[in-house]
Amino acid sequence: MRLAGKIAVVIGAGQGPGTGMGNGRATSIRFAQEGANVLAVDRDLASAEETAAMVREKGGDCIAFAADVTKEATLAAAIAAARERWGRIDVLHNNVGVSIAGGDAPPTEITEEAFDRICAINLRGTVMACKHVLPIMREQQAGAIVNISSAAAVENYPYVAYKATKSAMVAFTKQIAIQNAEYGIRANVILPGLMDTPMAVDTRARAMGKSRAEVAAMRDAKVPLRKRMGTAWDVANAALFLASDEANFITGVALPVDGGALVRIG
Repeated sequence: MRLAGKIAVVIGAGQGPGTGMGNGRATSIRFAQEGANVLAVDRDLASAEETAAMVREKGGDCIAFAADVTKEATLAAAIAAARERWGRIDVLHNNVGVSIAGGDAPPTEITEEAFDRICAINLRGTVMACKHVLPIMREQQAGAIVNISSAAAVENYPYVAYKATKSAMVAFTKQIAIQNAEYGIRANVILPGLMDTPMAVDTRARAMGKSRAEVAAMRDAKVPLRKRMGTAWDVANAALFLASDEANFITGVALPVDGGALVRIG
């Protein structure tokens, strides 16, 4: 019960089509298992409702809420709804990202529309969610923000918009960490490596015209640790630690959850 009595808002708590479980859904479930009340936020309300139902099946308190990260007003409404229902917000978890599905491409091929769309989804949404939760956490003199970046922020990655936005996510998280430390607010960022999730595997399989098994095998072979991708539970457990009081003296940290991938580049 590491989050007993805590209120958590998970942005990106639903998931797209595919096999297995996404990071946001797993994190919502993990937070609730550890005692948190969760507001499961996603642009797809039906998917967020699925997450909330899974949480409630395990005995947790979880409410679904529809919000589009490209529209600040909907994020403000989500934060306000959590505070109105529970009176405070202890954890904000930003777990939204898109690359290939958003039209991402190499630097010489990227379009203006795709670049702007991916920036709005991957970066601006997190900035706006933090904008509306920080005054609440400052008033409380406490709070934990856990953002999701990617190992792509550091390693060689072919598509420009995802690379740029996930690198910026690390810098932004460090900015809010140092600027809000005096208020007792912690902010940390997770860098997942190759993960076996619907977004990472199924989206690529569709884009590449390959089977899911083929894409999964290609990705598994690149992972140093056991030659096997991580799962959403690996990210969820890292998020749980950073959100909990066990990480009470940790802020401004970029934590790889990547099976050793970043060790290869130092």
